[in-house]
Amino acid sequence: MKQGVVISGMGLISPLGQRPDDVWQALLSGRSAITQLPAELDNGQPTAAARVEFDPAPWFSRLQLSGVDRVSQMAVAAAELARDDAALPVADLADAGVYMGCSMGGAAALEQAYARHFSPQPRLSPLSVVANMSNAPAAHIALRMQAHGPVINYATACASSAMAIGEAARAIAAGDLDLVLAGGAEAMLVPGVIRAWQAMQTLAALPADGAHTACRPFSQQRSGLVLGEGAVVLVLENEARARARGARIYARLSGFGMSCDASHLTRPDAGGQVRAIRQALRQAGLQPSDVGYVNAHGTATRVGDSVEAAALGEVWGEQCPPVSSTKAMHGHLLGAAGAMEAAITALAVYHRQLPPSLFCADADCAIELVGDVAQAAPELQAALSNSFAFGGSNAVLAFRRAD
Repeated sequence: MKQGVVISGMGLISPLGQRPDDVWQALLSGRSAITQLPAELDNGQPTAAARVEFDPAPWFSRLQLSGVDRVSQMAVAAAELARDDAALPVADLADAGVYMGCSMGGAAALEQAYARHFSPQPRLSPLSVVANMSNAPAAHIALRMQAHGPVINYATACASSAMAIGEAARAIAAGDLDLVLAGGAEAMLVPGVIRAWQAMQTLAALPADGAHTACRPFSQQRSGLVLGEGAVVLVLENEARARARGARIYARLSGFGMSCDASHLTRPDAGGQVRAIRQALRQAGLQPSDVGYVNAHGTATRVGDSVEAAALGEVWGEQCPPVSSTKAMHGHLLGAAGAMEAAITALAVYHRQLPPSLFCADADCAIELVGDVAQAAPELQAALSNSFAFGGSNAVLAFRRAD
């Protein structure tokens, strides 16, 4: 990238916590936030998920909440936390961009609209449409922050927020913007959406030892993915600008790779993933041997994990760096997954520690997994975060230490 791009702030409304330090400590402790859904959500089929304990009251008055879906509420909260973490003056946001990923939009608003439509006296809220729009989280962030730069939503399934972050970094590197609030939000834990995922038969079975172990990436015992929810916003800045104001820098975002499998809507393709990984490495000026950690997409589906392991093997051969999938702890946040895992990867580089990959002692792949206990990585200089989506969209972000 022509101009340096750094992460100077993070805000997280996630199953693991709200602030970077809280999330990081939860990861290092190996605590899974996955639980069993309450009966009113699971359609009579016991289902594991990672829910967020979120109260919008600190960020919204009761009047402001009208027509603002849960996904947008969490996005605004994450953006404000990111702004505060970056110690950004309000005036600095006037020309900022907002680049967000959101795949399913306001699921709760849509669910409520259908429920009212089929009620004896159907009366839908006139705000149903604007609450449900997938670009609503980005729009609400811009309104709250008075950000007048470009406001863009990316909807490429599980790669949505990784693409939002990568494209935001490109805009800064090109000199188009100095500052972007970039990330993703998703809140789809409502009965209709859960039923649709159940129909696909891709969700994890509830194991006998408890819902918290349901997501088992790369394990021989994996049975499917676990849905999660949340919002993550990163403050991306021109590096010279960030250093001039004395900002704390988590990591440098130095490379971004994109590709499409163009082979199947749901089955991933190793060749497409390899192209995205290699593009991110080239743009970052990295050799595969320079990378000390990979945060895998690792959804815990039978086919998905095998294909990703094959892609990593093609890039690194027998010299693959340590790999973990933190989805075992926070679930799969779909449109927000890339942002959640980008934040975690940047924190790994910042702290020079590798987060664990739980429940994978019986892995069925040849890659080196971090395992149940976090690892110190005193020499860690660079790391990758993978996001591979339905539709065949692939996005890979490359991070370097910013010493």
